[in-house]
Amino acid sequence: MYTQAVSSIDQVQWDAQDLIPAVAQDIDSGEVLMLAWMNREALAKTLDTGYAVYWSRSRQSLWFKGETSGNTQRIHQIWLDCDADALLLQVKAQGGIACHTGRPSCFFQALPNPHSTNTSKNAENTDTPSPTVEPFISERAPFSYNAILHQLATLIQSRKNQSAEHSYIARLFALGDDALLKKIGEEATEVVLAAKEAAYTGKEATSKLVSEMADLWFHCLIVLGRFDLPPTAVLQELARRQGVSGLEEKARRSNPLDSSTSH
Repeated sequence: MYTQAVSSIDQVQWDAQDLIPAVAQDIDSGEVLMLAWMNREALAKTLDTGYAVYWSRSRQSLWFKGETSGNTQRIHQIWLDCDADALLLQVKAQGGIACHTGRPSCFFQALPNPHSTNTSKNAENTDTPSPTVEPFISERAPFSYNAILHQLATLIQSRKNQSAEHSYIARLFALGDDALLKKIGEEATEVVLAAKEAAYTGKEATSKLVSEMADLWFHCLIVLGRFDLPPTAVLQELARRQGVSGLEEKARRSNPLDSSTSH
């Protein structure tokens, strides 16, 4: 991805009130957490402390996010958009709550959308939507594939020390590495068989392939959890390889003196 360094905050295009909107995004899950505002002092303090500091328009004062609740946002990276009039804060959210309602994200009210493919039980199931339909409220933040991986990884970590009688994940950990790795082999075999079946019987069998692949990915996440590795470690490795030939990668891997990898 192309990036360009910003030399100073003087490049920020402030609005008439000397403010700029700042969107906070969880660096691990990719979830959009909240929208707030910053003035020059708030941005300067954010850069200085490494934690999100906003400007409260209602109180007309600095707002150190999580100062009283403990739900702080540690800064990973700050991005300035193409017009230099909006900020994206990629943060490590502490406490799991970003919204004053106690939810993990401030974005939990979905407007009715007649073109949506959302199959949620909350979604309206009508052919002609009414403009008076109220937005439905979901306890879940906006859908994110990265968020699913993050949530599963968090769940796996939480199961490590639980009773094997009540948790499948805890049972696998209790059985030891050999049993866990054997499970990876079994699930990989199921993927191969499902792929072969789909190849012979056609597209109608691909749903089984997807299901078996989900099983394999899930157990791979457990293996990562065994070594306290987040799924983002794999995503970062894939990103690092992006743009280079897979043939070149294979050639490099065949050379034990060259440890670099690529696609």
